[in-house]
Amino acid sequence: MERIYLDNASTSFPKAEGVAEAVYHYIKDCGCNINRGGYDEAYQAEEIVLRTRQQLTELFHGPDCRNVVFTRNITESLNVLLKGFLKAGDHVLVSAMEHNAVMRPLSQLTEQDVSFDRIPCMADGTLDISAMDRLLRENTCAVVMLHASNVCGTLIPVETVGAFCHAHGLRFILDTAQTAGVFPIDMEAMHIDALAFTGHKGLLGPQGIGGFILQPDMVPLVQPLIAGGTGSISHEEQMPSFMPDRFEAGTMNLPGIMGLHAALRWLEQETIDAVRSHELELTERFLSGALDIPHLRVIGRQDIAERAGVVSVVPENADPALVADALGREYGIMVRVGLHCAPNAHKTLGTFPTGTIRFSFGRWNTPQQVDTALSALRELCGRTTWN
Repeated sequence: MERIYLDNASTSFPKAEGVAEAVYHYIKDCGCNINRGGYDEAYQAEEIVLRTRQQLTELFHGPDCRNVVFTRNITESLNVLLKGFLKAGDHVLVSAMEHNAVMRPLSQLTEQDVSFDRIPCMADGTLDISAMDRLLRENTCAVVMLHASNVCGTLIPVETVGAFCHAHGLRFILDTAQTAGVFPIDMEAMHIDALAFTGHKGLLGPQGIGGFILQPDMVPLVQPLIAGGTGSISHEEQMPSFMPDRFEAGTMNLPGIMGLHAALRWLEQETIDAVRSHELELTERFLSGALDIPHLRVIGRQDIAERAGVVSVVPENADPALVADALGREYGIMVRVGLHCAPNAHKTLGTFPTGTIRFSFGRWNTPQQVDTALSALRELCGRTTWN
């Protein structure tokens, strides 16, 4: 039985060409740290780290490669940004579709007198832009928002939200977990003050590497959460104030950065436009077929306008968990089922508390795999008994 991987919203697989080799080469032939060794191997590794910062700056149209900070993942990035920036008395706006990578840190911060309001979204996940004005308070300081829903794929109009923030003197913090490497993102044009990214999804790199990028005037406003050795100004016991050392304490995930560097090189050659076109073609094919399957409800937008390659469905005559399990055991189709770490998104979409079956398409999926998934769904949704 062919194994068909349709869980790219969780982590992309397979990775870009050259990623595994880059990780292996670093571990086998280099293995040293940067900023600590005064020898050629350390300098060579440091050069690749610098080039990776430059690649990310170019990809996101960031201000300065020194303002690219590496973390373990986007969850850590968002924790640093939220807990390092917000203070008692602050109020922020979020969308009703947010992932727990935003909502759990914010929930913790409410214990320190930080408050938030959710901008309502429509039943298909579309942001209600008209509600933003009335939710503003005198102490509103930021908008924190995902670029695309990890549940239904609906895109947030980043340009419009960024312009709103710019007009009202608010900071704009963007979660790009589902869009980096697939959709064009321009920090300058979109008025993004802080952008959080992860390497293992659309950027096609390995797990365990992510980061964030700050506009220059945002740097002093975010306090580091972790302190320790950086290899720089080691004669002082205070953290450096300059970037990126201000936030990068301790040993970095250099194997992950080497893999991310290789993935970004592949993306530069392939282009994100080609990746996006392929993923949306598969998404359109899946949507068209799924909408014709009896007893199956497609969640979110019914076309590919303003959406990413993530589609959630709900069988009307069976528990989603049973169907997802059968997809894996009987058909070799790997999907995700449940609430996808976004409970309020499901409340907005009307799928709480049962959740959905999520299909998410990647660069190496094929039309034939989509057709196989649709055929399996049709058969499973037609079953009348489950053992």
